[in-house]
Amino acid sequence: MRTGPLITQVSLVGSNRAATRKSVVDRPGCGHAAPVGEEGSQRPVGPGRLILVCGLPGSGKTTTARRLARTSPGVRLCPDEWMAGLGIDLYDAEARAKVEALQWDLAQDLLRLGQTVIVEWGLWARAERDALRLRARELGARVELIYLDEPIDQLWHRLEARNAAGPEGTAVIGQDDLHRWAETFEAPDAAEAACFDPHPG
Repeated sequence: MRTGPLITQVSLVGSNRAATRKSVVDRPGCGHAAPVGEEGSQRPVGPGRLILVCGLPGSGKTTTARRLARTSPGVRLCPDEWMAGLGIDLYDAEARAKVEALQWDLAQDLLRLGQTVIVEWGLWARAERDALRLRARELGARVELIYLDEPIDQLWHRLEARNAAGPEGTAVIGQDDLHRWAETFEAPDAAEAACFDPHPG
């Protein structure tokens, strides 16, 4: 379970370097130049497809990502499930950063092969979303963002029910924690959304 921007920044292992390259081609208006020598031409988009599922705990990220994995079809990457499977505390920030770095390495390999990858890390910071988008662009992939925006009262209602049920692979989340995380969450705005490819449907 993510606990705030600190983990978000740590989890950028392996992706920040790509985000700083001047040759990245992004959607128009996102402030990134075309590769030198191409004079503004867009690199052809390959068959790879990256879908970022963004939202706070209780927003429905896992439900949405599972549906996308079935219908796309695609490979779903959820750090909570990997950590639970390895018997790692979901609040272990260092372990989470390492798991997300491994998942991102796998995601890049899959994108190179033209596969669809669904990342459900929460993605609370724009810097993280930018880094993943830009690296995927370098690989010639489409990049889509799904932002699950729910009122905080609804989020807490779902989390309260989940806490009581205690399903395997989930962490107990307190109401104070949720409110604190909501204050640090950087919600995507219209300008950022325009940097991504449209999601079908």
